[in-house]
Amino acid sequence: MRKRRSIEEYKAGLLASDRVVLSQAITLVESTLEADRTIAASLIQEILPHTGNSIRIGITGVPGVGKSTFIEAFGMLLLEAGKKVAVLAVDPSSQLSKGSILGDKTRMETLASDKRAFIRPSPSGMTLGGVSAKTRESMLLCEAAGFDVILIETVGVGQSETAVKHMVDFFLLLMLAGAGDELQGIKKGIMEMADALVIHKAEGANLEAAKKAKANYQNALHLFKESDKFWNTPVLLASSLAKLGLEEIWKMLLEYQEKMMRSGYWDENRANQRLQWLEDQIQDLLGEAFLRHPKVKDSLAKGKLLIQSGQLYPGVLAKELVRYFLDSGK
Repeated sequence: MRKRRSIEEYKAGLLASDRVVLSQAITLVESTLEADRTIAASLIQEILPHTGNSIRIGITGVPGVGKSTFIEAFGMLLLEAGKKVAVLAVDPSSQLSKGSILGDKTRMETLASDKRAFIRPSPSGMTLGGVSAKTRESMLLCEAAGFDVILIETVGVGQSETAVKHMVDFFLLLMLAGAGDELQGIKKGIMEMADALVIHKAEGANLEAAKKAKANYQNALHLFKESDKFWNTPVLLASSLAKLGLEEIWKMLLEYQEKMMRSGYWDENRANQRLQWLEDQIQDLLGEAFLRHPKVKDSLAKGKLLIQSGQLYPGVLAKELVRYFLDSGK
């Protein structure tokens, strides 16, 4: 068994941009062992002064839209522009093994082989929002290691896929054309949250359909999205295979960063995200403590049988369990 590194060793390796240490540090923060959690929390605190200097981009979209293909092509463009790129690719998890199903690293071979890039696939587990439970920590570790563009690829679009919005600077939504009624292909709420929409795979015979989809989405955004005095959500066309539209997307992102920094929104947004992170951490810790409580565990095991058989209303059991938990603290 490999000896666990000290906090000082982790920190030194990260600041030296050691990708092996970065991988090990992310494994540390993803660990469920209490000893690892203690070290991970101290490590994150130690590296905080060395974080925050990247642009954090969340990328989501319907299944089949080509998120990994786009990220590889876009990532290579960024490397050519002199950037260091980290990709946190969150794979859907198997409910049997709890491991990743798709293995994004194997689908971005060119980007993964470049030493200026770092790709970390992580299983989403039971976490809602299409992100890993430790995506925020992993993002800070990547920043401490000197990566100045962080791309977070989410599982895909679903009812709770918007959690990524609360941990990135820019939320990019990839769309497809020619797949039926485009406006029915994604939930209105996610479109409202997006900072930009990109019609992907706009190439060849699909180009005309992509142009029509672009017009449809632009009209839809005018109808149901409030106008922002600093930023109007653009709709762009892109093809990762033909390498078209990628430079325009990067220019658009830089324009957004410049405008939001000038307005003060950039720092305000990150400050609010830190408070959201605090709330999430409190809920997670309380949930774990609640389920570990001896009387709660015993009553929950017995109550589940009554609920499964339809003899007990879940709300009654839930209140009883919470009462046991709160009473134990008196």
